[in-house]
Amino acid sequence: MISFYPGPSKVYPEVPRYVQEAYEQGLLSANHRSSEFVAISSKTIKLLKEKLHIPQDYMVFFTSSATECWEIISQSLVSAASFHIYNGAFGQKWYQYAQKLQPAAKGFSFGLNEVLETEDVTVTEEAELIALTHNETSNGTAISQQLIGAVKRQYPDKLIAVDATSSMAGVALDFSLADVWYASVQKCFGLPAGMAVLICSPRALEKAARLKENKHYNSLVYMREMMDKWQTTYTPNVLNIYLLKRVMEARPEIEDTEKVLLKRYRQWIELLGELGYVNLMVGNDELRSKTVIPLTAEKEVIDKLRADSKQAGITLGNGYGQWKESSLRIANFPAIEEWEIEKLSNFLKSFSV
Repeated sequence: MISFYPGPSKVYPEVPRYVQEAYEQGLLSANHRSSEFVAISSKTIKLLKEKLHIPQDYMVFFTSSATECWEIISQSLVSAASFHIYNGAFGQKWYQYAQKLQPAAKGFSFGLNEVLETEDVTVTEEAELIALTHNETSNGTAISQQLIGAVKRQYPDKLIAVDATSSMAGVALDFSLADVWYASVQKCFGLPAGMAVLICSPRALEKAARLKENKHYNSLVYMREMMDKWQTTYTPNVLNIYLLKRVMEARPEIEDTEKVLLKRYRQWIELLGELGYVNLMVGNDELRSKTVIPLTAEKEVIDKLRADSKQAGITLGNGYGQWKESSLRIANFPAIEEWEIEKLSNFLKSFSV
């Protein structure tokens, strides 16, 4: 079965070989305080910084999921309130989760095809951190990095945190624009689910040190203390860290990966625009994600597309949230191969309503 599901999504075809390597090297039983693990952890973080161009003074942490990153941010970087700007289900979920930990958190929602400007939003004075979703997986929208930079300039005293779950490792990100970035590995990293990467600026780490929140195993001050030794505060997903290392060793610089995805994106947009029986859910090209492409149609057409594609050995992504019944999503992630794209393209061209 070929998967175009936008997460968990297709893993790189080399992953089974990497798993076998890990088994043969005894890494599946490696102690997470051992020198073997420290070597893997340090090398993986070095590769992430090199290949994704993460600033050297930013710290990289391993967590269980993007959801855990929500918790870490609210616990360790916010004493009273955060402010969440979103236009989709995952940005909203982050806001709702933050409210559970910090009831004074506030949110601002904007429309699917709305061009957001900084003057449209007034961030509350008590907010210490502004939360943005760079790539909204639920509806295939994305905000520009220029907007992230504009928010940072307008609110220089507030931390900026960015959900890059469906763009990190697929899109060239300017990490200097924000203080916190995070992403799960089951999307553009092309790995099995069960781990996320959390990236923090010196300013974020200084804020965590001032707050001194240390009530949890994933308190950022404790996480930093352990990562200074290339270790984690808990028994981590050693296998996935090793797989991340092997994948990053094999991947080119992020700009090269982005060029490939942008070329594929333009091909998808051209093809989908010619089909007639579906529409692109996001009308403005500037607002579209380059890694998650949602389609809309009548429910009967969506149901038939889903069923027929499965019969053809292809898994398309279901719609999500309020668009669940009226949309499908196509992942445009690096691990997807050209022959798989060709197969889906041919299926869509031959599909009959």
